[in-house]
Amino acid sequence: MPTSPPTPYIAPAATPSATAAATGAFREPRREECPWCGSRNLRTRLRVPDPLRQRPGPFVVDQCGDCAHAFQNPRLTPEGLASFHRGLHERQREQFVARPLSTRAVRRRHRATASWLSVPSRFPEPESWLDVGTGHAQFPEVAQEFFPYTSFDGLDPTARAERARRAGLLEESHRGYLSTPGMAARLRARYDVVSMFHHLQHAPDPRAELRGALTALRPGGHLVVEVPDPSCAFATLLGKWWLPHSQPRHLHLMPLDNLRTELEVQGCAILATDRRSPHIPDDLSAALSLALARVHPFLRTVAVPLPAVASAADRALAPLLRRTPFSNAYRIVARKDRT
Repeated sequence: MPTSPPTPYIAPAATPSATAAATGAFREPRREECPWCGSRNLRTRLRVPDPLRQRPGPFVVDQCGDCAHAFQNPRLTPEGLASFHRGLHERQREQFVARPLSTRAVRRRHRATASWLSVPSRFPEPESWLDVGTGHAQFPEVAQEFFPYTSFDGLDPTARAERARRAGLLEESHRGYLSTPGMAARLRARYDVVSMFHHLQHAPDPRAELRGALTALRPGGHLVVEVPDPSCAFATLLGKWWLPHSQPRHLHLMPLDNLRTELEVQGCAILATDRRSPHIPDDLSAALSLALARVHPFLRTVAVPLPAVASAADRALAPLLRRTPFSNAYRIVARKDRT
C-alpha cells in the first residue's frame, strides 16, 4: 500500500486570534488520502463543533477504510493549533476535565501506571527518563516514588513543563514536540526510558514523534506509549460526546495494530501491550458534562447532581469495562533494539 507521511510540524512564528482560526482561515487543505497508509478510502467518522467553547465549525474526523487510522481533516495549521493552545483555552479545558476526573483520580491513575511499569520484568530501573507531553509533570511527580534513583526530564508544547521544573518536579524541561526541528538531535541518546502518556493524539506528526523518541533513547532503551483506543465501543455509542474525540485538539487516533507495526518497522521489539489497566473511567461522566455544557444555564443548574452520578457509574463499571471492548485506551512497551 502506498505511504504518504504526514506534513512535518513547523513551530508557528506568531499566534493569531482564536476567532480567525475557528472560522477556517487557518485550516490546511483537506487531505484526500490517509496520513498513515496513503489510502484514499476515507469516510467521515465525526463532524462536530468545538464542544467546549461552541466555536464555529464543524471540525471533521475522517477514518481510513483500510488501516482504520482516524484524523482531523482538514487539519488546523500550526498557527490555528497555536491559538487553541493559548493559556486561557488550556486553563478552561483543564477546569472542564477536572469535573469528571479529579486531581486525586489523576494521581491515582498515574500511580497505578508507575506501579505497573516498576515491575522488574518490564525494564531495569532507569537512570534517566523523558516524559513527553508532560504537562504539569504529574506523572514524574508520582513516578519518583517508584523510581527513586531516576532523573526525570519533561517535554511539552506549552510552558507548563518549565513551571514544573521551577517547582522541582523535573530536572530539565524542554518546550515543543520531538518533531520540532532540532529537538530530537539535541536529546539524542540521552534517555533510558521515553514515555508518551496521551500525547500522540495531539501531535501533528505521530510518526515523527516516534522517530524522535527513538532518537532520544539509548540503545536498549524503552519506549512507553499510551493513547486512546479508537476501536473503543464507547466511541461508537457516544459519538461526538466521547471525550477522546475532543476536537479540535486531538489530531490523530491510532489503532493498536498500526502503532505496534510502526514501532516494529522502526526497529523496536514489542515487550508488552495492555488494554486493561490504561482504561480511564470517565466516558459517561465526561460525555454528560460535554452535553450539559451546551444547554441553557438553568438546565445545567438543575442537572448538577447528574455528573456525580455518572462518575460513580464510571468507577463502579470500570473493573468490568476494562476487560471488554469498552476499554478506552491501550499501552505499548517497546525496546529499542541494540544496533
